[in-house]
Amino acid sequence: MTERRAVLSGSTFEEQIGYARAVVDGDRVHVSGTTGFDYATMTISDDVVEQAGQCLRNIGAALAEAGCTFADVVRVRYLLPDRADFEPCWPVLRRAFGEVRPAATMMVCGLADPRMRIEIEAYARRATA
Repeated sequence: MTERRAVLSGSTFEEQIGYARAVVDGDRVHVSGTTGFDYATMTISDDVVEQAGQCLRNIGAALAEAGCTFADVVRVRYLLPDRADFEPCWPVLRRAFGEVRPAATMMVCGLADPRMRIEIEAYARRATA
């Protein structure tokens, strides 16, 4: 039987909405759309680049709990309310994904909270299931 388990971050959103930060399904890891909230303090920076960095720290923690790293990411999706905010984030995103080169999409859309300026979701494949 294929392993399926939830990875929880402790975010109050997970409990309130009813989802997991990530789901491990065999050798696949599906990381939910992740924003720049610091889950320990439930605070979020006003700066989009700082938010992008926090998104990646949150995703990195979920990937680690799932048994993989950014090197295992095969797909990433960036969601931003303002397309002008994307380019300033490129250096931060490149540090995480520059050598990995996952398939990527950037979409302009509204997010759940007006303080959120970027949301990132990722899909990874673990080396061993």
